[in-house]
Amino acid sequence: MSQESQRTIRCLVAKVGLDGHDRGAHVITRAFRDAGFEVIYSGLHKAPEEIVQAAVQEDVDVLGISILSGAHNTLVPKVVEGLEEYGAFEDTLVIVGGIIPEEDRPGLREDGVDAIFGPGTPMEETIEFIRENVKRRD
Repeated sequence: MSQESQRTIRCLVAKVGLDGHDRGAHVITRAFRDAGFEVIYSGLHKAPEEIVQAAVQEDVDVLGISILSGAHNTLVPKVVEGLEEYGAFEDTLVIVGGIIPEEDRPGLREDGVDAIFGPGTPMEETIEFIRENVKRRD
């Protein structure tokens, strides 16, 4: 087994903006922990800058943004821009979960989101995506 596959994957599950629905974030946090990931949960109502600070300070491998408010086209790019400003974007797998209309998905991917998981996505699918796509660190 390589050293990379033995290293614990660090995840930040983040609720950005005014979205107050956190049940899904709690479910995914528990599933990630059960899968052996080290998980930090941001709590509710975080500004994009707060999410970026937490991701950088915690040196996470994965940033999972849970958003149901409809503000994804505004808030997610701000988070990605912040990661870029701190030089953390290249090392961070950015995934988004929540209600994201199909027509908004290409734009979010262009902005730097690695994957989007909608309601009903099997937990194992998300976990497997992370394991297969977490960015390699030198």
